[in-house]
Amino acid sequence: MKLGIGARITAVFGLGALILSVLMGGLSYFTVRHFLLAGRESAAQHQTFLNASAVRASLQGGDTAYPLLLSNIDAGTNAHSVLFHGSKTYISSESVTAAAIPHQLRDIVLSGSAATQTLRTPQGTAEIVVGVPVRSVQADYFDVFDLSDLDHTLRVLALALIVAGVVTTIFGIALGRFASTRSLRPLAVVSRAARAIAGGDLDTRLDLEAADPDLEGFTYSFNAMVDQLQERIEREARFNSDVSHELRSPLTTLSASVEVLEADRADLPERSQRALQLLSDDLRRFQRMVADLLEMSRADAGSVDVFLEDVRVGELVPRSVEAGFAHMENHGNTTPPAVRVDPSVDAVHVGVDKRRFERVMVNLLENADYYGGGATVVGAGMAAGDGALVELTVDDAGPGINPLERTKVFDRFYRGSESGRRGTGTGTGLGLALVAEHMRVMHGAVRVESSPEGGARFVLTLPALVEEDDEEDDDEVEAEGEGGIHDDTEGGTE
Repeated sequence: MKLGIGARITAVFGLGALILSVLMGGLSYFTVRHFLLAGRESAAQHQTFLNASAVRASLQGGDTAYPLLLSNIDAGTNAHSVLFHGSKTYISSESVTAAAIPHQLRDIVLSGSAATQTLRTPQGTAEIVVGVPVRSVQADYFDVFDLSDLDHTLRVLALALIVAGVVTTIFGIALGRFASTRSLRPLAVVSRAARAIAGGDLDTRLDLEAADPDLEGFTYSFNAMVDQLQERIEREARFNSDVSHELRSPLTTLSASVEVLEADRADLPERSQRALQLLSDDLRRFQRMVADLLEMSRADAGSVDVFLEDVRVGELVPRSVEAGFAHMENHGNTTPPAVRVDPSVDAVHVGVDKRRFERVMVNLLENADYYGGGATVVGAGMAAGDGALVELTVDDAGPGINPLERTKVFDRFYRGSESGRRGTGTGTGLGLALVAEHMRVMHGAVRVESSPEGGARFVLTLPALVEEDDEEDDDEVEAEGEGGIHDDTEGGTE
């Protein structure tokens, strides 16, 4: 899944905070650890040299009480002593053994050099071992210093740095979210303006005074683009309207002439009759196209009159289908579609313009007749999962519509890839575009899907009207009125 701009900005801030926390935390930890260890090693070496000097003085003075000597030296030093004198080994306490001295370190000291090694025991305890050769008495002296307190300090430091890193990362994510929201706010304004323009509100513009200084050029360009778009649409609407109006007069003349010829059809030769039939069919199609163009131009110009009426679904659907089929009978269609109104919506009311809705039904039935083998079922029911929407469906007997073309069929003059092979091809290319426009002005929508029988299903959705219980309100008013009269009467009598 591709992340949006806001999510990417937030992720960059969070990742940057995490990397910075890891780098700074790691650098701080290892720097402190290095200096603490260096300090402890220096102190251990200094203490070991002092202890070795004390051991040398005692041995030169003839003191052979080795355990007591080593115990006295260890007192207060947090260390344990190991002394190799001759062929014997002496330890200061049972807490340390000769095995605690690494062999490599012991070899270095036996060769006559002082040495220091930091190690970790199998039990996990850190220690510093310092060895000093005492050549004057033929001895080697070692001190083992316990670093448990330093280990504890470093663990606490690591935990504190981890917590600080987590807090810094969370703060970075929050800061990234805030920065992305602030940065994308101008784009949100542009997005709302673009949606308004796409919805037909061509007077929408971006506010130049409130625009971000860095986006002034973009704001000017956007408004200029919309100005040009509005001018072009209005120019095309005027052109369509003018052309359509200009065509009406010659079409009227042609229609009257064709009617005269059709009145004498029986006297014409068979070849002329076929030519007259073709002329008559094309003339009706031309008249239909001009009427559709006029209606589309009025819609583009915003000069449409909509009269929404409160209509019951159980009454609307059969009447509109009847009106549409009556129109279809004029084109030779004699098979009416079945009408199925779900009982749950029979008494539901919707707000529609009856003339426009009948026009929608005519266009859908004609589309099914031209390209889908005829309409089979017209149904009505509540939208699944939404009790506030009523769905009206028109199914046909055709092969269906390619899913890739289901949104394009409502474009003007669009013809599907299969339209020429599956239908008669006598449509104007504006019928479904007008359906979408009529549904839009009636606060509804239209879409295409597959019917259970395999053909195409056009789905009309309209918002259901909320019914008010007027009778209950009238009863309450009447009851209140009667109560008031009764009280006044009693008061007057008393």
